[in-house]
Amino acid sequence: MQLTFMGTGTSHGIPTIGCRCAVCRSDNPKNKRGRCGALIRISGRNWLIDTPTEFRLQALRENLTHVDAVLYTHGHADHILGLDDLRVFTTGQPLPVYGNREALKTIRHAFPYAFTPPKQAGGGFPSLAAHRVKGPFVLDGTEIVPLPVFHGKIPILGYRIGPLVYMTDVSRIPEKTYGLTAGCRCLVINALRYYPHPTHFSLSQAVTAARRIGAEKVFFTHICHNLEHEAVNRSLPPGMQLAYDGLTVEL
Repeated sequence: MQLTFMGTGTSHGIPTIGCRCAVCRSDNPKNKRGRCGALIRISGRNWLIDTPTEFRLQALRENLTHVDAVLYTHGHADHILGLDDLRVFTTGQPLPVYGNREALKTIRHAFPYAFTPPKQAGGGFPSLAAHRVKGPFVLDGTEIVPLPVFHGKIPILGYRIGPLVYMTDVSRIPEKTYGLTAGCRCLVINALRYYPHPTHFSLSQAVTAARRIGAEKVFFTHICHNLEHEAVNRSLPPGMQLAYDGLTVEL
């Protein structure tokens, strides 16, 4: 299994429009962060976690030729607004997309034409099949375990896929969900900035959660311009690092 970070930034992206901070002006490509999403390659199949705003550019960067499913964490704009660019991957059967009830409701409202036959020819339409996630399910022979977490007061989903746990936009992890992460080898979790935020883990909170989960490899994502890539990585415990756009990890 292979994990690629399609984007590792917050809803603003980095550089942030109008900002002149050192990170936004940095020449280091690891400080250039598109909106947050991931690609899982497993047994010849390509699964996306979210379709962020820059999805088209991210797909071109990764030479993406097919998508077999999309797992949505939640319905916020920075995680879904690339959905229309799935159209090139849906010329045959409808593409299955997965999420909790609220995420699918938001996606259907934002992109109603992706779930109903077009009323006129031309223009190109994505064709999607929505699947509500209520518990573990099997996708192409692999079990996917949803991980209920909280984004502020909003219940959203992370996902466990074999050795990988992927959770973003998290501010609280319920005890039961910690149990579902036991034995994972790789953890991806959000680390927004140094100081607290009401709906996202700060860096120190993410480190604390990562230590409790105990994965061998930990990658932090959904990073704002408060965190400079190289400086933060020098400060992190062994086995932990900031991810960056285009980073690929073999699992």
